[in-house]
Amino acid sequence: MDPTRNGDSLFQNVPSAPDPPIYATTVAYNKDPCPNKLHLGIGVYRTEDGKCHTLNVVRRVERTLANDLSADKEYLPITGMPEFNKLSAELIFSSGSSAIQESRVTTVQCVSGCGSLRLGAELLAKHYPQQVVYLPEPTYGNHPNLLSAAGLTLKTYRYYDLKTHGLDFQGLMEDLGSALTGAIVLFHASGHNPTGVDPTCEQWEQIRRLVRLRGLFPFFDCAYQGLVSGNLDADAQSIRMFACDGGECLVAQSYSKNMGLYGERIGSLSIVCKTADVARRVESQLRLIIGPFYSNPPIHGAAIVTAILKDRELYKEWTTELKAMSDRFFRVRHQLYDALCKRGTPGDWSHIIKQVGMYTFTGLNEDQIDFLTEEHHVYMSSDGRISFGGLSSKAVPYLADAIHDAVSRGF
Repeated sequence: MDPTRNGDSLFQNVPSAPDPPIYATTVAYNKDPCPNKLHLGIGVYRTEDGKCHTLNVVRRVERTLANDLSADKEYLPITGMPEFNKLSAELIFSSGSSAIQESRVTTVQCVSGCGSLRLGAELLAKHYPQQVVYLPEPTYGNHPNLLSAAGLTLKTYRYYDLKTHGLDFQGLMEDLGSALTGAIVLFHASGHNPTGVDPTCEQWEQIRRLVRLRGLFPFFDCAYQGLVSGNLDADAQSIRMFACDGGECLVAQSYSKNMGLYGERIGSLSIVCKTADVARRVESQLRLIIGPFYSNPPIHGAAIVTAILKDRELYKEWTTELKAMSDRFFRVRHQLYDALCKRGTPGDWSHIIKQVGMYTFTGLNEDQIDFLTEEHHVYMSSDGRISFGGLSSKAVPYLADAIHDAVSRGF
């Protein structure tokens, strides 16, 4: 019997799915009528007035693009805008990279960082012999979804030390040392999300040696280049260590955060291969994956990034704005730490100024987080992560009062 004859939907048995936690937090925040509220969950850089910040250099480029009567909206190649791919690879690996000079790098334009990760996972699932990927514990909430959707099997390695609020380097080394030979290992290049804890250069070098010794395959997620230290080269140093040792790796790159192009969904995937011939063959397989996936990527975000990266004046303007954004993270971190110390808030809060980048792992528990939301209208991730992108200097005292209240109650 045709169910539609009775007015029933063909999808009537489809169950409702919950919103991803971070989006549920955003929905709850938007519905909250309280004028004094803070949204510190989503990783978006906002102004002192709480507005999503658009970089001046981006606005300048968009005006130029809008007035360019010779520009068209023709489809891009399957792998994206060639000049964008070239400049993106140079931004990550440096223009003097031996891997680039030897044509061992293939780079394709993707639908932001998430799309880059998923495309990389699809490539590995189809052509890499080991189907196990190790993720840091904890990691970005969408990593497991993106990688498992391609059919990869997920395992974890120790990363964050709850007692020290820092890196569990010994645990990390032990877990990677006992990982399955040839397994894929996901690394955050810099500005680890959600903890704000990164290995030092010396620790990265030890990690690199272990990865190569054990025959593991590094897959980097680079979402915050330039925003962590304020220096584009420094924030890509971990990747460059692996790219210059002659081994292979994957790098997913995003311009959402460091150019404020969240909604433009612009990123890239780069694969460093052993030889130029392998790189060409890998790119041919990426075209086969992209074709039935999304056919070809959008043009506008790539045009913005390309214009900025290829022009010396625009590039300088971008790096100046980028440094100002990074400096604000540093400044607000210290303001929050100082405010908690001034109030005599129970506990050691020094991890706030030791952690880096857009996020910090506060160490607040679920009861304290619920109290902050219900009593003070402060919204954050359920794991206690806060985004400094959503915290203005003028809101620091309000947040410090709220945290002090929650912690002092002894939840």
